Amino acid sequence: MADHTADRTADHTATTGKTGFLDRYFDISKRGSTIGTEVRGGVVTFFAMAYIIILNPLILGTGADVNGDVLGTSRVAAVTALAAGVMTIAFGLIAKMPFGIAAGLGINTLVAVTFVASEGLSWPEAMGLVVIDGIVIVVLAVTGFREAVFNSIPASLKSAIGVGIGLFIALIGLVDSGFVRRLPDDAHTTVPVGLGINGSIASWPTFVFIIGLLICGTLVVRGVRGGLFIGIVLNTIIALIVEHFAGAGPSMVDGKPNPKGWSLAVPGMPDSLGGVPDLSLVGAVDLFGAFTRIGALAAALLVFTLVLANFFDAMGTMTALGKQAGLVDEHDRIPNLRTALVVEGAGAVVGGAVSGSSNTVYVDSAAGIGDGARTGLANVVTGLLFIVAMFLTPLYEIVPIEAAAPVLVIVGAMMMAQIRDIDFSIFQIALPAFLTIVIMPFTYSIANGIGVGFIAYVAMALVSGNAKKVHPLLYIVAALFVVYFAVDPVMNALH
Repeated sequence: MADHTADRTADHTATTGKTGFLDRYFDISKRGSTIGTEVRGGVVTFFAMAYIIILNPLILGTGADVNGDVLGTSRVAAVTALAAGVMTIAFGLIAKMPFGIAAGLGINTLVAVTFVASEGLSWPEAMGLVVIDGIVIVVLAVTGFREAVFNSIPASLKSAIGVGIGLFIALIGLVDSGFVRRLPDDAHTTVPVGLGINGSIASWPTFVFIIGLLICGTLVVRGVRGGLFIGIVLNTIIALIVEHFAGAGPSMVDGKPNPKGWSLAVPGMPDSLGGVPDLSLVGAVDLFGAFTRIGALAAALLVFTLVLANFFDAMGTMTALGKQAGLVDEHDRIPNLRTALVVEGAGAVVGGAVSGSSNTVYVDSAAGIGDGARTGLANVVTGLLFIVAMFLTPLYEIVPIEAAAPVLVIVGAMMMAQIRDIDFSIFQIALPAFLTIVIMPFTYSIANGIGVGFIAYVAMALVSGNAKKVHPLLYIVAALFVVYFAVDPVMNALH
């Protein structure tokens, strides 16, 4: 982005009173930002993350548990926005970094598919395990163990994690827009994914994404302040116009797929501005019911799976976001890390307590950072918008995911710059880094990429005679990941 030091100085000089307090509290000027930039970055992060208010209810709110109870999409949407708002604001005020927090994708699927559908837990029992997971994560953070593991990661793997996350969020944007699609099982081909529909960009929503990508890319190249935010606004206007004339409709019509429709929200003027959210799911948790229903060992293994996924998902994301925002020191360490990890861990407790699944740091925060966000003030703005979204869901739903997806691709390209810090001429470094980078997008999991990278790093050190150069904690973590990847066979053996 272009250097706008003069503009920032003018903005800062023109502000007084409360602005001075905000500047001092969040270190806005110290981090080379302005209040206007932080507000704009917070809005961009919200629009990059807002899809979770629609997607989380689709994952958690539609399936029945062992008792036949369904959480309901409207109730899950309300608590999803509530938890995201509360935790994002808390992280901004306490950790003072621009990392948004919301229900973790992947973890919510694990809860819905494995805990409830496969293991036969009730929703309160499943959410009880999420709360326990959060308590464990907070304890590990308070004791300093989480920070010690964070600091034991070699620089090459930290850079690889950032690059892998960049590819991951770019793939999310490409898939959400329909530019890249999974091929159906009856396609009679071994190719798992393809371009558009039958190799053609044949849908209006994908067309909007392509136009949006060109707009966002142009604004970034030209150094336009707030380019990513402006891009989302322009993309939304284009989407509204396209839908008005083309009538692509939703991706599902009467229970049947409509591949040429909008992925989640259909752009259009809402029937109402909003209403009072249903928060009846808050507190609907059974902490120890799962241990009675499926046994202590099986329940403990489920908690272990959650802890490991939460632990490293957040760690990898914070590493990448911290480097992108320029918040790390010369050793790639984030300041005030222990406090940040404690607050982030509390997100699992809060998410489980409201039946919205574990809340964690969101990689989509990279969109706001890419637009200039550098402090916790951006988080406060994002969190307030989540709170408002509880009441104004119909209004904000006019922004389709295809309008925000270009931002994820642009930010993914920005994060690729960290690859220059990896010495690929040394294969002991190259292989673990490469595996970390590619496993994340290929398996749609940050934790999987980190786990495979750690295991490969330790293995390469052992066979090359450099075992003593590896931090002891990495051996422990690599061993835990071996167990993590073998959880399903162990669970099957228990049954």
